[in-house]
Amino acid sequence: MKVGFISLGCSKNLVDTEMAIGLFEKNNFEIVNNPEEAEIIVINTCGFIESAKEEAINTILEMAEYKKKKCKYLIAMGCLVQRYKEELKKNIPEVDLFLSIDEYENMWDKIKDLVSIKTKTNQYNLDFFNRKISTGNTTAYLKIAEGCSNRCTYCAIPYIRGPFISRKMEDILEEAENLVKDGIKELIVIAQDTTKYGIDIYGEPKLAELLEELCKIKNLKWIRFLYAYPETITDELIEVVRKNDKICKYFDIPIQHISNPVLKRMNRKGDEKSIKNVINKIREKIPDVEIRTTLIVGFPGETEEDFEKLYDFVEETKFEKLGAFMYSKEDGTPASRLKEQIHPSTKKRRYNKIMQIQKEISKQNLLKKIGKTYEVLIENISFDKKYYIGRTSMEVPDIDGVVYIENTKENLIGKFVKCKIKDVNEYDLFATLI
Repeated sequence: MKVGFISLGCSKNLVDTEMAIGLFEKNNFEIVNNPEEAEIIVINTCGFIESAKEEAINTILEMAEYKKKKCKYLIAMGCLVQRYKEELKKNIPEVDLFLSIDEYENMWDKIKDLVSIKTKTNQYNLDFFNRKISTGNTTAYLKIAEGCSNRCTYCAIPYIRGPFISRKMEDILEEAENLVKDGIKELIVIAQDTTKYGIDIYGEPKLAELLEELCKIKNLKWIRFLYAYPETITDELIEVVRKNDKICKYFDIPIQHISNPVLKRMNRKGDEKSIKNVINKIREKIPDVEIRTTLIVGFPGETEEDFEKLYDFVEETKFEKLGAFMYSKEDGTPASRLKEQIHPSTKKRRYNKIMQIQKEISKQNLLKKIGKTYEVLIENISFDKKYYIGRTSMEVPDIDGVVYIENTKENLIGKFVKCKIKDVNEYDLFATLI
């Protein structure tokens, strides 16, 4: 049978999708990209914030229309199902099977029961070693842990994915070796909080050691890691990033806010002083580093004074990359019960103000790159065929900007090339091949 997949949400969810694709392939199903061809459609949902829930439900309903054509079975899995399985079963009867995250160990038994098939293989579970990489021939995500134990008051991840559980280092390194043998040149190390890797199974943080071990893998060119919480960024980690050429000089540090009263209500472990200290330390030790952060505006009780403090901090710190979210009230989280919920129009105004100043900061930062030479990984060609589209080591796929390079009609997809930056806009670079 032909199976089509749709993966929503974060890169951690994408890894689960890739493992599910591998499971179907292992059992001799044909994977297709066009839902019109699929006899089975699998949607891996996100349930992190309200907009993600809406996207997931709309996608399920959109895919349900294909049951009027060739599709025989519609399957929904992932975070939204984990949170709202019984409610979804009542309201979306078009779905033939809902798979919550805690059912992944028995996934294939449920698939077999649904489609009434017999399989000759013993491959029944999701497996990191049988993933079907969906991010091209050069880049892959490397998930090193599941869940989160931070218990930020706004976040539903611990209720969906459970506590933080690290994978054994030897398993991660074996998977990384296999990926590189298959041609992967860039590994993006991911977890909800990568800097806490190893604490639960080794009694101390092991991210720095893991990165050093990854650096030993022959033919691996770029290594980056997402996300580094400010309170657990150690001097050892900064030094490992500084001294290893394979590790991208890029830190993604989700600080969420800078006002101490807001950070306290969020149950964040750091404070204004410690956040500023770690940013200054990273920039001092690694002068060419680029730092990305994520902010939440409109958190319950955020005053105009709190917001102006955040705005001033963004203006002063001049992050190379920055994303912001308007606070989303999530079922079951402590923050959803807090008084002083902020009006949507106020949240929107604050969001727009932050993103406007960041747009200006981003362009000023990028202007400094004009005339400089960078190594770029070519990943695509623009719709009009005028440009190759690629990334330097300072851009994360699907999150940051890109580099547009004049098309020379050569087949450069998947290759690393040297480029000189000649122009910029607010978020992207324009370059010529050297």
